[in-house]
Amino acid sequence: MANLQKIKKIIKNILSFFYTIKAKMEVKSYSPPFKVNGLCWFTKNTILGKNTHFNGIEILGDGEVIIGDNFHSGKECMIITHVHNYDHGKKIPYDDTYIYKSVNIGDNVWIGHRVIILGGVTIEEGAIVQAGSVVVSDIPRCAIAGGHPARVFKYRDISHYEELKENRAFN
Repeated sequence: MANLQKIKKIIKNILSFFYTIKAKMEVKSYSPPFKVNGLCWFTKNTILGKNTHFNGIEILGDGEVIIGDNFHSGKECMIITHVHNYDHGKKIPYDDTYIYKSVNIGDNVWIGHRVIILGGVTIEEGAIVQAGSVVVSDIPRCAIAGGHPARVFKYRDISHYEELKENRAFN
């Protein structure tokens, strides 16, 4: 059994190595280190901060996505930076053009499994988004949000957060 665990860990590390190389080729820019532990899809308009960790995210659309330092994502997350042109298009329900909206994610943000973030959203520094949430509006600094649509239901202990940040206690 111990050998099986070792083999699984080796395979996981090899996959992570290749996923990270793939990500480096897809994004506009990145600041090392960053790690991709699961299959992810980035766009040419994605900018990654340092010490970012991805466990399976898909970024769709040509809107700009800026992700700050010390970011962590869960599995099966999506960031969607485009919507169909339904208001001013030439066909109903929509035409073949898109409207692009950027997404900005601050430093030290953690999003749980299966979070969906729509274009035009800013998630400020230190925020946490609960698993399964759909983010359609801005999330303030150090807020903890969840639901459909995601709403703030709590805030981090700001003094504790600032102390950890000052001591550079990043995961």
